[in-house]
Amino acid sequence: MGNCVSFQVSCDQTLNGIFRCLCGEGYIRTLKKNLRALEREMDDLRAIQHQVLNRVAREMEIPHRQRLDTVQVWLTRVDSIDLKCTNLLSTSPVELQKLCFCGLFSKNVCSSYKYGELVSWLLEDVRILKSEGISFNEVTELTPKSGVEERPNQPTVGQEEILETAWNRLMEDGVGIMGLHGMGGVGKTTLFKKINNKFAEMAGFVVIWIVVSQGAKISKLQDVIAKKLDLFGDDWKNKDESDKAADIYRLLQGMKFFLMLDDIWEKVDLVAIGVPFPTRENGCKVAFTTRSRDVCGSMGDLDPIEVKCLEWNKAWELFQNKVGDKTLSPDIVEQAKKVAKKCRGLPLALNVIGETMSAKTTVQEWNHAVNVLTRSAADFSNMDNKILPILKFSYDSLVDEHIKLCFLYCALFPEDCKISKENLIDYWICEGFTGEDDQAIKEAMNKGYDVLGTLIRSHLVMEANKYEVVMHDVVREMALWIASDLGKQKETFVVQAKVGLREISKVKDWGTVRRMSLMDNDIEEITYTSKCSELTTLFLQNNKKLKNLSGEFIRSMQKLVVLDLSKNYNFSELPEQISELTSLQFLDLRYTSIEKLPVGFQELKKLTHLNLTFTERLCSIRGISKLSSLRILKLLGSKVHGDVSLVKELQLLEHLQVLTITISTELGLKQLSDDQRLANCTTGLGIKGFQQQPFNISLLASMKNLSLLSVNNSHVWEINTDIICFSNLSRVVISKCNGIKDLTWLLFAPKLVYLSIAFSDDVEEIINKEKATNLTDITPFQKLESLHLALLPKLESIYWSPLPFPFLEYICVRECPKLRKLPLNATSVPQLEKFEIYMFPRELKHKLEWEDEDTKNRFLPLIRRVIISLNLFCFS
Repeated sequence: MGNCVSFQVSCDQTLNGIFRCLCGEGYIRTLKKNLRALEREMDDLRAIQHQVLNRVAREMEIPHRQRLDTVQVWLTRVDSIDLKCTNLLSTSPVELQKLCFCGLFSKNVCSSYKYGELVSWLLEDVRILKSEGISFNEVTELTPKSGVEERPNQPTVGQEEILETAWNRLMEDGVGIMGLHGMGGVGKTTLFKKINNKFAEMAGFVVIWIVVSQGAKISKLQDVIAKKLDLFGDDWKNKDESDKAADIYRLLQGMKFFLMLDDIWEKVDLVAIGVPFPTRENGCKVAFTTRSRDVCGSMGDLDPIEVKCLEWNKAWELFQNKVGDKTLSPDIVEQAKKVAKKCRGLPLALNVIGETMSAKTTVQEWNHAVNVLTRSAADFSNMDNKILPILKFSYDSLVDEHIKLCFLYCALFPEDCKISKENLIDYWICEGFTGEDDQAIKEAMNKGYDVLGTLIRSHLVMEANKYEVVMHDVVREMALWIASDLGKQKETFVVQAKVGLREISKVKDWGTVRRMSLMDNDIEEITYTSKCSELTTLFLQNNKKLKNLSGEFIRSMQKLVVLDLSKNYNFSELPEQISELTSLQFLDLRYTSIEKLPVGFQELKKLTHLNLTFTERLCSIRGISKLSSLRILKLLGSKVHGDVSLVKELQLLEHLQVLTITISTELGLKQLSDDQRLANCTTGLGIKGFQQQPFNISLLASMKNLSLLSVNNSHVWEINTDIICFSNLSRVVISKCNGIKDLTWLLFAPKLVYLSIAFSDDVEEIINKEKATNLTDITPFQKLESLHLALLPKLESIYWSPLPFPFLEYICVRECPKLRKLPLNATSVPQLEKFEIYMFPRELKHKLEWEDEDTKNRFLPLIRRVIISLNLFCFS
C-alpha cells in the first residue's frame, strides 16, 4: 500500500507540471512576443542609460559634483541586465526551433518553459529599470572640498547663555534667517565664530563664511562664495553678476548650506547673489551680524537676537583674565575694578584696556589710568587706535549728516546721564538738525523721534526707558573724539559735565569753541570776558550754586543758539545783555528763581523755545507778545498765571504752537478755551486756586491736544453731563482738591499713562460704578503705567472689580487707611518682573483683601514700604 500511495503522488505532480507548461503561465505560447518586446525594451533602456551617462558627464565637469549613489546603483544594474539579455537573446534561434503547432507547444516542454520564464522575468526587470531611469530629476550632488572651516577663536567669558539661545533658535525647523545685532565691540563676531565651529560637529552642512563690512558689492560676495565652491577661475572672472548668480544658484539649490554674513551694514540681496532662499523644506540657513536693528528687519528677521554688554560679574571676570593674577595684587584690585567699570561691560574695551594694564604693577599707574579714563578716555593708551576707530564705523554708517550731528550732541551730557527724549529733540530742532526753521513743531518732533529711533537701532544710544535714552560711556568717548576732529581740536567740544567744577573751565582759545557743556557742577558765578564768537550751545543746567552770569560773558556769544540754565535754583536774574543774543532760539529757565525778565528781553526776535516751567518767583512776562518767532512757551507751575491780560498777549503770538500754562480764574480759562488757536496749542494745563467758583471740566472740551492736566487747591469739581473725550490726555495730577468724591470722567481719557491723586479729603472712589454704568462700557486704565495715591482719608475703591493693566509698572499708596482692595486678579499684570507696589504704612498690606489666593500669592510679596517724597505728587 505504501508503494501505491507513492506512485499516485508522483504521477499527480508530473501531470500538474505538464499542465502548467502547456497552459498555466503561457511562457511557451508568448515566447516569440516576449523576445521581440525584450529586444525593444532593452534598446530603449540602453538609450536612457546613454542619456543619464551624458547628464552625469556634463554635471561632473562642474567642480565638487559627484554621481548620486542611486544613479550609480542603477547604472550597475543596467549593465548587469544588459549582459544577461545579450546572452539570453544569443540562444533564442535554438529555442525558437523547439516550438511547434504555431508556437503553442514545444518539442521539449521543460526546456522551453524554463527559457520562456527567464525571458519574462528579464522583460519585467528591464521595464522597471527603464521607468527608474526616466524619473531621475537629479543625477549628481555637490561634494565641497570642506564642509566647515573652523575659525580660530580666543576663550571668552559671559557668552554661554546667548550662544545657547542663538544656536537653539537657528536649529528650529521654521527658522531660515537669523540676525544678531548689537553695538560695535560687543562680541557679535566672536559669538558667530563659535556658531560656525559648532557646525563642525554636524554632518551634511556646507558652511560659507563671508565678512561683508561696509560698502561690499554683490560681485565681491559672489566671488567669496565662488572660491568656497571652486567656481572661481578665468571663466568666472569674465562673467557678469547675473551669470554668476545663476551658477551659484545651480550649485546651492542641490545642497544643504549655512551662509554666515558677518558685519553687514545694509540689506544683502540674496537673490541678486544667487543664494536660494532658506526654507523649512530645503533646511538651509542664513545668519548675519549687524550693528543696526533696522538691517535685521530688512533681511527678514523681525525678532532678532540682541547681543548686549556683559553684566558686572562677567565683565570683571573677563578683565581679570586679561590683566592676569600676577598683576592684580591686593593693593591694586580696587583701582582695577574702577578701571573695569569704565568699560561698562563692553568686551572690546575690557580686552584692550585689560591687555594694556597687564604690565602695570604699581598703584600709581592704576591711579593714573583711572584719572585718564575719567577726564578724557580718548587719551588712554590704545584707545584711539584699537577701540574708537572700530566704534566709529557705526557713526560712519549714518547716511545723513544731520543724524550724525544729533548723535554727537548726545555727548554733551555726563556719563551715565539719562537724557530726556523730549528735551533732546527740542535742542535738535533749535539747532536746525531736524528740518526747516518754519516747519511745524509736531512735524519736527516726529522727525526728531525718527532720528532717535535710528540712533537706538544703530546701538549708538540706548533706551533707558520710554521717556529717556542713555549713552554707553565708550560710545560717548568715541563721539567726543569725533567731535574734536579725532582728538586734533579738543576745544571744539568742551564737555566738563558732572566733574565737580567750582568755576568755568579754562580754555586756551575761546574762538574755537562750538559747544560747551558745564552742566551738573558746583559753579557759583561766571565772570569771564573772553570772546566766545563761535559758541552755539551752552549747557549750564543743574549748577545749584550758580547765582551770577556776567553780562560781558553773555554779550560775547553772538552766535549762541541754545542756552540752558534750568535747575539752577539760586539763579535769580538774567543780565540785560541777553537782549544782544540775536541768534538765540532756545532758552530754558525751568526751576530757577528769576523774578522778572530783562527789559531788553523783547529783542530776542529769533527765540522759538522758551521754558519757564516752575519759575515760582517770576511775577510777570509782560511784553512776551514781542517775541515774534516764539513757537513753544512753557509756563506750567510758574507764578505767572493765565489771567485775561496774559491771554490777550498770547493771542498776539502768531507762530505759537505749544503752550503749557497755569490758570487761576474761570474768566482766564474761558478766554483761553474760547480762542480755538490757543486751545489747540495748549498741551499742558494747570488749574489752581478755584476756591470761589467751581471748576467745570467742560471748559476743556476745545483743548484737543491737552496731554497734561494738573489741578491744585481747587474746592469743587463739577462735571458737565455731556461726555467729553480727552483723546490725548496722558498725565493727570490732582492735589488738595476738596469736594471731589470721584473721578469717573477719567473713563474718557483712553491714553492715560500717569495718575496721581493726593491731599484730597473727600475722594471716596476713583471710578463710581453707577456713573460709569450709565455713561459707558469702557474699560479704564488700559494704558496706565503709574498710579499714585496719597493722603486720601476717605478713599475706599479704585474700581469695583479686577481690571486688566497691560502696561502697569507702579502702584504707590500712602496714608489711604480705608483702601482695602486693589483692582487686581491673578491675570491683571502680565509683566510682573517690571511691576512694583509701595504702601505706607507697611502694615496696611496685611489688611488688604484679595480677589483669591492666587492673586494674593502673586502680588503680596511685591509690596514694599514707600520711600518716595510727597512732592512727587504735586505738579503745580
